Amino acid sequence: MNFIKKLRPFDYIIIGIVVICVFVFSITMIGLRMTSGKKIEATTPVEIEVFFKGITISSNNSPFEVGDKTFITIRNVPYTKLDITKVIFERKKTIVPKGQSYQIVDDVTMPFQFDFLVTVKDEAKISDDGAVVGGNKIKIGLPVTLEGLDYRFNGVVSNITLPKENAENYEAK
Repeated sequence: MNFIKKLRPFDYIIIGIVVICVFVFSITMIGLRMTSGKKIEATTPVEIEVFFKGITISSNNSPFEVGDKTFITIRNVPYTKLDITKVIFERKKTIVPKGQSYQIVDDVTMPFQFDFLVTVKDEAKISDDGAVVGGNKIKIGLPVTLEGLDYRFNGVVSNITLPKENAENYEAK
């Protein structure tokens, strides 16, 4: 009883905060409260297309080869090595006037500039708000880095392809 008389108003605030924390922890642990709205619905293969704009390479050969592995970094967090399934690259283009119309041609002022579209494959967890790879939601526009033995390029996710049977069930919110 003597102990209760020595408590100050600040002590009651601290005790109240501790009681609330224990209560919230308890209902979270027994499943009455969800800490996240992300419910994993499935795990499926996913193809991620990464676009690289204006990469300077002094040879005509692509550093990316179909069948090779490349290390991916998502949001500056290293993830893992992924298989390269498709590579499209071409020289930087420019528009020149041709009579009343325009023509797209290779930009001769930048002979070593290339644009790349690299497709990599991984397993993704499909949640109610998108595909999750390496703990990160993969969305179009997400900056990623691909790194190999002799290259390290920063690009942007430009497309995400799910298998057709899962694409029907997937709803982006």
